[in-house]
Amino acid sequence: MSNQEMLDTLRDTVVTQNINGCAEATQAALDAGLSAVEIINDGLSPGMKIVGDKFEAAEIYLPQIMMSAKAMNAAMELLLPVLEEEKGDTEGVGTAITYVQEGDIHDIGHRLVTTMLEANGFKIVDMGVDVPNEKVAETVAQNKDKKLLLVGSALMTTSMLGQKDTVAMLAEEGLRDSVKIMFGGAPVSDAWIAEIGADATAENAADAARVALSLMQ
Repeated sequence: MSNQEMLDTLRDTVVTQNINGCAEATQAALDAGLSAVEIINDGLSPGMKIVGDKFEAAEIYLPQIMMSAKAMNAAMELLLPVLEEEKGDTEGVGTAITYVQEGDIHDIGHRLVTTMLEANGFKIVDMGVDVPNEKVAETVAQNKDKKLLLVGSALMTTSMLGQKDTVAMLAEEGLRDSVKIMFGGAPVSDAWIAEIGADATAENAADAARVALSLMQ
C-alpha cells in the first residue's frame, strides 16, 4: 500500500466513525515510516474536515461527530507519544489555553477543537467548561511568557457576550498583547470578532487548527 493509500484509509476511518480501524490504520502508517505530523495533517485532519462539512450541511448529526472524534482520539493515543519524541525539547507551535465561556457547558466543539490543536503541535491547557473570566485572565498571566493562544467556545448568544468581557479584562490587566485570541461557537461571526477586538474565529474544528497555526506565525 502506498503512503497516499494509507493516508486515504486514515481519512476514511474518521469519516466512517471506524474507531478500531482508525487505530489500526494509524499503527500501520507508523510502521510504514510515516511521521505523526503527516498522519495527522494529511490523513486524520482531512477526515475531520469532511466530517465538519457534513455536519454543517446537516448530512450528519452530533452522535456521528462524536464517533468520528472517538476514532481520531484512538489514533491520537498512539500518536501523542510519537509527537513528543518528534518535537524533542522545542517549544513546539505554541501553548493553547482552551475553555468554554462562563454560563455554557456545551463542550463537544470545545473537545474537538482541543484535540485538533493538540494534533497540530500545540501544548494544551484545557480549563474545561463554564469558566469565569477571572480564571481565564489568571491562566493567561501564568503562561504569558510563552507563545500563547487563547481559544474560547460559546454555543449560546448569552455566553458569547462574555467573550467581549474576556478581551476587555485581558486589556485592563495588561495581558492583551501577550496572547492571540480565537473564539468559536455557533453565534460567533467575523463581525463579532472585529467588534470585540479578538483575532480570529473558525468555521469548524478542522478549520480551527489551520487558523490557529496562522495566528502563531
